[in-house]
Amino acid sequence: MIYRCISIFAWLIYFLTSALPARAQSMHEVTTREASFNNLKSLDDVTAIPGYEKPLVDQISSRLAAFHPQVDNIGDVVVTLGGGAPHRLLVTGIDEPGFVVSAITDDGYLRVQRLPQGGLPPMFNELYSAQPVKIGTTAGAWIDGVVAGLSVHLAPGRANPPKSNDLDEMYIDIGAFSADEVRKAGVDVLSPIAINRSLSNLADAEFASAAVGDRFGAAALLELLGKTDPARLKGTLTIAFVVQQRTGARGLQRILTTMQFDEMIYVGRLFAGGPVTGAENLRRAPRKEPGSGVLFAGEDANAPPNSFAAELKQIADAGKIPFAPDYSAPVIPPSYLQAPQMPPKSAHIGVATAWADTPAEIVNASDFENLVKLLADYTQASGKSSFKLEQNSAAAAAERQTKSGANPSSATEVLQHLTEAYGVSNHEERVREMVRSLLPTWAAAETDAAGNLIVRVGIAPAGSKAPRLLVIAHMDEIGFEVKSIGSDGRLEVVWKGGGVQSYFSGHPALVHTGSGDREAVVELPENWDTPKFQWPTDSGPKSYRVDVGARTPEEVEKLGIRVGDSITIPKAYRPLLGTRANGRSFDDRVGDTALIAALWTLGNPVKDRDITFVFSTGEELGLVGAGALAKSLASQGRAPDFVFAIDTFVSADSPLESKRFGDAQIGKGFVVRAVDNSNIVPRAFVEKVMKLAHDNQIPAQFGVTGGGNDGSAFVRYGSIDVALGWPLRYSHAPAEVVDTRDVDALGRIVAAIARSW
Repeated sequence: MIYRCISIFAWLIYFLTSALPARAQSMHEVTTREASFNNLKSLDDVTAIPGYEKPLVDQISSRLAAFHPQVDNIGDVVVTLGGGAPHRLLVTGIDEPGFVVSAITDDGYLRVQRLPQGGLPPMFNELYSAQPVKIGTTAGAWIDGVVAGLSVHLAPGRANPPKSNDLDEMYIDIGAFSADEVRKAGVDVLSPIAINRSLSNLADAEFASAAVGDRFGAAALLELLGKTDPARLKGTLTIAFVVQQRTGARGLQRILTTMQFDEMIYVGRLFAGGPVTGAENLRRAPRKEPGSGVLFAGEDANAPPNSFAAELKQIADAGKIPFAPDYSAPVIPPSYLQAPQMPPKSAHIGVATAWADTPAEIVNASDFENLVKLLADYTQASGKSSFKLEQNSAAAAAERQTKSGANPSSATEVLQHLTEAYGVSNHEERVREMVRSLLPTWAAAETDAAGNLIVRVGIAPAGSKAPRLLVIAHMDEIGFEVKSIGSDGRLEVVWKGGGVQSYFSGHPALVHTGSGDREAVVELPENWDTPKFQWPTDSGPKSYRVDVGARTPEEVEKLGIRVGDSITIPKAYRPLLGTRANGRSFDDRVGDTALIAALWTLGNPVKDRDITFVFSTGEELGLVGAGALAKSLASQGRAPDFVFAIDTFVSADSPLESKRFGDAQIGKGFVVRAVDNSNIVPRAFVEKVMKLAHDNQIPAQFGVTGGGNDGSAFVRYGSIDVALGWPLRYSHAPAEVVDTRDVDALGRIVAAIARSW
């Protein structure tokens, strides 16, 4: 026991000193940074669209209860300590950019208006496309939805596809069938919409999230209040958390109009301005990189600080805090009304944000700590506070546990487990083990040289005339693989599979290493925030870099990241309204689910039948696992007579897609994938599947779609490929949507084929 305790202690010391980046950190620094992260996360997790900040206002007010905060009638939260002169104001905005519902279509999609309407990067709307979002209801709850996105398999041949940065082409899908169903769910015109997110900790050096640049100021002021001893204050200190900063600084203008101050420090993001005169493709914006320390803002980034900023610089220099200038538009934008009088001494300070106003926005943890220290040195009131700052009470959801060999209660439960397992092409191990754990005990599985998981469902006796059947679904998903590690600690990565670049660049990511997952972001290309930026075309070079919080190859190595590791966008299974659900990699976890559900339905090996189920590898790279298996079986004289490839039927059931093909509606049953880019099913076998479905009362459709399927790899060896699928919206995107009734229908038809084809 003593040895075990010593070993655990040694492991903890090793983790804190070695598993983190090479930048030396004391135990105190680690504890402080963790507290800062948790504080920032509690704020970042709460959505606060301009005019709809009440959930965040309530949280901040609750945490400041001991300070007796005042909340005005638009939502500004104000705390005042001390008395007399000078009267100083520390103020920060708490709102974030997002959308509100502006209309509801007859078929249940939400139309939107953006808040704010201007002042954001040109690609802001585009980075929401095909992403999961949260929608506020009239009862104050939040439900899941997705922004519709174009499916890559349906794009070829379209001359003028919708533009994802155009608000007129923006639709929110919550899984509804009609406008009435939307309203019954509590969603109506004016409901707020925010991108789904969770604050990431990159190597304990950077904090990343969609709203981190709108929350670090509030987090800094909360930390300051937690350290403030009012008895040490000289004069009066007012701390204000203001609303609608993004839409005309209305909260700040209210504070400045109703109260008088001698000094003001606005603590928050530095704002971009308009285009540069004479250079249409340039945009005035802050340009300092995270790690630059505390920044003081001005409309000329090269100008010396004004008198008050110069005083702050003296305080910073005395505390050895990096303090540098950068550009920012004014905190109160021009308006048709005259702005209130600014205090005699005013300054705007903040920290650098990389990828500002994107889902991958980053701030540096040391910059944040320096910001809090500067504010504490400015107020000169640090000490033992007589007030207790309340902690955020939100609890993290427990992770689901899967018991090996347990009978799943439903196909939906199987799909949830499989969707939340990660498995980029050539890295399918986690998915394969999850599949294995969900199989019934009678279904013995073996893995071949290509990594395919193979289950013999029925073995026909010698001389049997039963047809040789093979049912196949792939395990892999699209993602990236580390190609090299740059001298600046960034990962150079390459596609495994393919997708729309804007669905992945500028978003959070996970690097899957041999020692666990590391949080990261996929960086955007150079000049991403200029008005005329264009994504690289299919014919041009594509460069992908991933930031894991490291700044040298040695720090990357300390994180356990190696060349060849896989990278994905984080994902989760999210129920939508009714029987619909969202989750990235439904392609082809729905197919895997159908095979597993069919095995449970069959209950035992099928007598007098020659049937094999296969969970294949590398489909997204060109049918790698299926191709290897097809060649192997043919060389043994065992090529199947029929192959049933179970894969996505990419559906045009979307407000963005042409209905010229892909015309299968979600919720109307499985689909015979009669024609795609790799195979044409003989019409007689389309009709045979449809009859089998009818006889078994299984809802079914058939049609033409894009993409290829695993079964086509067997056709050259004499097999007939009868491809089956289910309708999928927004393929190869984080916004993928299915109807679970179609998943159930797919499992039922696979079982029926196994019994009677």
